[in-house]
Amino acid sequence: MKSFDNLSEELPVPTPYQTPASFSIKSWAEEDRPREKLMQKGRTALSEAELLAILLGSGTAKLSAVDVAKLILAAVQNDLNELARLSLKDLMRHKGIGEAKAITIIAALELGRRRKETAAAARVTITCSRDIYSAVRPHLQDLPHEEFWVILLNRANVVMRKVSISSGGVAGTVADPKLIFKEALEQLASSIILVHNHPSGNRSPSAADIALTRKLKEAGQFLDLPVLDHLIYTDLGYYSFADEGIL
Repeated sequence: MKSFDNLSEELPVPTPYQTPASFSIKSWAEEDRPREKLMQKGRTALSEAELLAILLGSGTAKLSAVDVAKLILAAVQNDLNELARLSLKDLMRHKGIGEAKAITIIAALELGRRRKETAAAARVTITCSRDIYSAVRPHLQDLPHEEFWVILLNRANVVMRKVSISSGGVAGTVADPKLIFKEALEQLASSIILVHNHPSGNRSPSAADIALTRKLKEAGQFLDLPVLDHLIYTDLGYYSFADEGIL
């Protein structure tokens, strides 16, 4: 029979609970850690999840920042445009995302959107419907509600100004002809282009869209301010009244 004195030598010594190594970014090889990887290999070497993890700064008790970032991206099918549409509350529904981290994500995505807007601020000449789409995209991209804009052009079809006329709900917004032509007359525009977005992604014009376009076209002819096009904007494409021959 074995003595009790030797029993402790045969029993395993209990060790404190440890989080699996994969949960801690500090346990990764230095070249695999997001911040260090960016410094060593440059920003283009990082995946979207790694870039998002840098914004988060930390994860949870069981998930690294990269793991949390992967879960957030998976929830939007790894689509950064969909991520940009999430509200503060949407982001905070994810485990490990508090108000501060959610605000950081939203701020970073807004900076990216404004960068596009700044790049588009240079004077551009409208030669086709694709030019119109590019000109208004920084203003209408990712919006969850409808807005109506007018683009004012000079005689050379160079954009003089882009003006927000109204902002509405998910299903529609009001476009007051008086406000539209007031802006055009005050800026001495030679022609105008109408633009509004469909948050639903449906590019087809409604009966109200068609009626409004005809009304504004007639008013423009009377004021010697031709309406060159009416563009229905969606994040995935557009509908041009001029291209379709119904303007």
